[in-house]
Amino acid sequence: MTDVTLKINGETRSAAVPPETTLLKMLRESFSLTGAKLGCDVGDCGACTVIVDGLPVNSCLMLAGQADGREVLTIEGLATPDHLHPIQKTFEDCASLQCGFCGPGVIMSSKALLDANPNPSVAEIRDALAGNLCRCTGYTKMIEAVQQAAQVMRSAKSKRAA
Repeated sequence: MTDVTLKINGETRSAAVPPETTLLKMLRESFSLTGAKLGCDVGDCGACTVIVDGLPVNSCLMLAGQADGREVLTIEGLATPDHLHPIQKTFEDCASLQCGFCGPGVIMSSKALLDANPNPSVAEIRDALAGNLCRCTGYTKMIEAVQQAAQVMRSAKSKRAA
């Protein structure tokens, strides 16, 4: 067994897992954080995307031990039951998701993009979402939601600065 300690959604948590355990499996089975999904299990679909030290990561490809000592943000850490994150809210307002299976990964990829680039172009949004596959809806509404979220977040930031 390998002892792994992470800062998950702002809280330090530890688990002992077999060395071959992926970050995704540890999040889901050791910590009951089931927002990230197992889709393809080879890093192609993005359903398992979480943010590790500020970067989007396919958690099905990262071993839990590789995440030891790192900061992990999952979809569960974005919002409270009473207050959605602006990205979640714009995805809802734009009806950008249907079944929701890909949603957490798409939203986490969007968050990583907007954290790094608060005013992305459409091409940059497409590039950031390229690792996320969706079978239910087109990507146009997702791109619109990311654009709206960027506006909302920039506006909120400028109000805080004033």
